[in-house]
Amino acid sequence: MPSSRRRNSRIGRTSRISRPSRPSRPSRRTVTTGTLITAALAAGLLTAPTADATGTSGTSGATGTRIHDIQGTTRLSPLAGKQVSEVPGVVTAIRSFGSARGFWFQDPRPDGDDATSEAVFVYTGPTTPSVTVGDAVLVSGTVTEYYPGGESAGLQSVTELTKATWTVASSGNALPAAFTLNAKTLPESYAPSNRGGSIEKLPLRPGRYALDRFESLEGMRVAVRDAPVTGATSSHKDLWVTADPRHHRTARGGVLYGSYADPNAGRVKVTSLLPFAQRPFPVANVGDQLTGVTAGPLDYDNYGGYALQATELGTLADRGLKRETTRKQRTGELAVATYNVENLAPQNPQTKFDRLASALVTNLASPDIVALEEVQDDSGAKNDGTVGAGATLKKLTDAVAKAGGPRYEWRQIDPVDGKDGGQPGGNIRTAFLFNPARVSFTDAKGGDSTTAVKVVRDHGRAALSASPGRVDPANEAWENSRKPLAGQFTFRGERVFVIANHFNSKGGDQGLDSRFQPPARTSEVQRGKQSKAVNTFVKQLLAADRKAKVIVAGDLNDYQFSPALTTLTSGGVLTDLVGLLPAKERYGYVYQGNSQVLDHILTSPAMNGRNGARGKAGKSGKRTDYDIVHINAEFADQASDHDPQVLRWTP
Repeated sequence: MPSSRRRNSRIGRTSRISRPSRPSRPSRRTVTTGTLITAALAAGLLTAPTADATGTSGTSGATGTRIHDIQGTTRLSPLAGKQVSEVPGVVTAIRSFGSARGFWFQDPRPDGDDATSEAVFVYTGPTTPSVTVGDAVLVSGTVTEYYPGGESAGLQSVTELTKATWTVASSGNALPAAFTLNAKTLPESYAPSNRGGSIEKLPLRPGRYALDRFESLEGMRVAVRDAPVTGATSSHKDLWVTADPRHHRTARGGVLYGSYADPNAGRVKVTSLLPFAQRPFPVANVGDQLTGVTAGPLDYDNYGGYALQATELGTLADRGLKRETTRKQRTGELAVATYNVENLAPQNPQTKFDRLASALVTNLASPDIVALEEVQDDSGAKNDGTVGAGATLKKLTDAVAKAGGPRYEWRQIDPVDGKDGGQPGGNIRTAFLFNPARVSFTDAKGGDSTTAVKVVRDHGRAALSASPGRVDPANEAWENSRKPLAGQFTFRGERVFVIANHFNSKGGDQGLDSRFQPPARTSEVQRGKQSKAVNTFVKQLLAADRKAKVIVAGDLNDYQFSPALTTLTSGGVLTDLVGLLPAKERYGYVYQGNSQVLDHILTSPAMNGRNGARGKAGKSGKRTDYDIVHINAEFADQASDHDPQVLRWTP
């Protein structure tokens, strides 16, 4: 996501050097001397800081426009669209890369109002500004509200000065003290509510809401100390930390997203303004720590909300996070896994196939059945009409065999070209792998991309009219989304039905940090319909045989507490096994520093038996044994962005 995933997390993000920006409006530097500078200094506009560490004390001591006048006490500047002149402050940081260059400057003499920020960004477009950190400046320009991603994206705005000119009055000035972000300064309540409407015009209450606190610090120097990493370093050179280390920690050092009511207010993204050649960005995993002080201006972007743009980076302490390995299934246990392999195509490097294969063989102990998600067609993202995925699946199964695993067979159904969503041209779909030495697949002809599989009776038991077959593919619930794949298997004489799923993504949802609160989760509507369709199909299986063994698995793109999961399990026809894990282990995906659940394995009542399902392996007397195997989501080096899961069931 997740936090919710504001957009599909795999929709293309631009790199540090190609960040989307406003239309270019280069600034210019005006050099003046004499009475203007003398008057500014004499008026006390550029004196040393008087604020304490929280930036709440001091007085303005001037009659002209100050930065806090520009920022105001709401999210929108009261001076938006107007020209301001000779606004004083000290340059605290410079963005000298990309197309959105500029500098932050901060008033060292705050007004004493906790709601008003004392800093603002000066946007200079593709031109690097001719200032130096520590310069005392007088800036003139137009007050602008910039919406990252465009106003329709639903994000908050950034107050800026554009078309700016400035005068450097002096250099080498001390910087204002950084505001420390911690459990005392960040409220646990995340955001004010406006019944889904914009909160832009609401007065900021930084002592009550974390989003208001962040907004009241927009552009200002902030700091975190000894910050635990809760989101691993991405390919875009950013990571997430928590400023509240005791709140909702997972068993492996992350921060657990367990309800809509608590998105974990202490999460902060960290990026860097330092030249990478001078200070390489740390490659961190979840559970590591940025020791010491990490400090810089607080920015806001369309890739993850508020971000500390570091001019000072703490030292990475590697806490030695290890990839998990589940136990091997016993002779009498059926092992069923689900794994989102993230846009797998033959064009991917062989190393990706090898890593996925190694995970299946070693970390997942060669499951008997694997439900795969995001298997692309044989031409990958090339939009050439190809829909077959035989080359993709052969390359994966060959890699598994080479890694010492079983010679998996596969079953899948090619989608109609361009109708299942995902990366354009990729035609992603779900597929089954199975080990024929341990389990048999019941092939029943008739399954294709548009024909709905039916539940029939066979010798007094439920069966599928087509295997593999697609569940209700004409239902509007599956528009531009992957259709569930149903397969009938036999293990030690027991008939087992597995339904592989990949529900629609959270693309289009408003983010946790949206200016609309509470944020709209529009993608939930389709997942609710998808859940109903699968729930109905499971009920048909159970109506034909109340003891039918049914496994629903896959990337459902939603949380265990979501309406979609409530719909999917309604009537008691399925048990979501993630709910039976200890709370600190309920996650398999990390988004914006939140460890969360998107993938699930659910089982019908006959599979849970008298003892019910349980989390983690190891004790006897249980028919169902379930494990989320953490090998990807918490690591900077990933074969996929999802962690796989495995269910072991004893007939």
